[in-house]
Amino acid sequence: MQEYLPIAQIIVSILLIISILIQQRGTAMGGAFGGGGESSGFYSTRRGLQQKILWATVILGILFISLAFIDLVL
Repeated sequence: MQEYLPIAQIIVSILLIISILIQQRGTAMGGAFGGGGESSGFYSTRRGLQQKILWATVILGILFISLAFIDLVL
């Protein structure tokens, strides 16, 4: 099991990085160019694919922490 644990951690960490990077921000490109003004306080609910990506990120984060803890104990 100890020989597969670092490989699993690498795979989970890469998937976690990808899931974090593909999440969209609420302001999109408007915030980068100074836009947003009144709409900067606007929060929308996540639906569909955005919500699935959010849950995948949460699950991957928990899995990564669990694998790190298991590696620490073994």
